Amino acid sequence: MDFKGKKILIVDDEEDLCEILQYNLDNEGFDTDVAHSAEEALKKPLSDFDLLLLDVMMGQMSGFKLADKLRKELNNNVPVIFLTAKDTENDLLTGFSLGADDYISKPFSINELTARVKAVLKRSQPQGKRGRNILKSGDIELDKELKRLIINGNLVDLTRKEFEILTLLIGNQGKVYAREEILNIVWPSDVIVTTRTVDVNIARIRTKLGEYGKYLKNKTGFGYFFEY
Repeated sequence: MDFKGKKILIVDDEEDLCEILQYNLDNEGFDTDVAHSAEEALKKPLSDFDLLLLDVMMGQMSGFKLADKLRKELNNNVPVIFLTAKDTENDLLTGFSLGADDYISKPFSINELTARVKAVLKRSQPQGKRGRNILKSGDIELDKELKRLIINGNLVDLTRKEFEILTLLIGNQGKVYAREEILNIVWPSDVIVTTRTVDVNIARIRTKLGEYGKYLKNKTGFGYFFEY
């Protein structure tokens, strides 16, 4: 299996460790990003990542709480490997009950971590998809590799920005994104656009979703979210 370009998010409040992990994983061909808290991680387009490396013991929100939020509230099943200085049976059970794919106790060798990352990615490979990254919600399917939307087997044309917005919202179901957040995530920082641009794109997406447009919702005063 070719792991080159697989996206990994490292979530750990130890900045030195994050730097070491990012350097070594990038050298292995992975595309890594870093968040130094669970709160910072939640601001990223989590559905874009192929795997999360989560430290258990962090500031206000622990890795366990972040994983629980991902699974139960955001309906995000991205593979998770917990990193922790603890190795008690209760911690192991807690991690796996939250849907962890693996659990590595600190200190660990880079070779061990890399091997475990590859093993989890291989296990999580969808059968028959040949590496394609598919995001599904009911009758809606987003092929993130081919950049296309399929509803009930029918191809629906989206512009690039419409596709990116819909991927963000479906990949983080239930999470409300303010217009400014969507702008910061979807549009480059050197491009000048207004929040009205988000509203226009949302309206177009709703139209293209047809009967499923009702699941793309607006929370007055807060922003947009998708809930099937």
